[in-house]
Amino acid sequence: MTERTINFLRDTVDLLILKALTWEPRHGYAISEWLQAVTGGTLLVEEGTLYPALHRLEAKGLLRAEWGLSENNRRAKYYALTRAGRRRLEQETSAWRRHADAVAATLAAEGPGT
Repeated sequence: MTERTINFLRDTVDLLILKALTWEPRHGYAISEWLQAVTGGTLLVEEGTLYPALHRLEAKGLLRAEWGLSENNRRAKYYALTRAGRRRLEQETSAWRRHADAVAATLAAEGPGT
């Protein structure tokens, strides 16, 4: 896998995590469950990808974290968007939509001149 591919995948996971935290703080497992549910199981973000991404986003100041109790009454780290995280989400969402529209248009082409 090239560095460019790795960065693309990393940035995509980061965007999905930021979106998952739009409405309320969530712990890691709840973020993973939400992503799986909203994509009908198509996108699975496993622990080995999720937690390094959460720590990276927190280090960049895009998330803040605090400890709390989960639904199972277990200690869990809850992540929330910061103001910078919300701005980044807006910027990256616009860029992603332009990219997705370009890919969709390319795939919809029915010939060399369209």
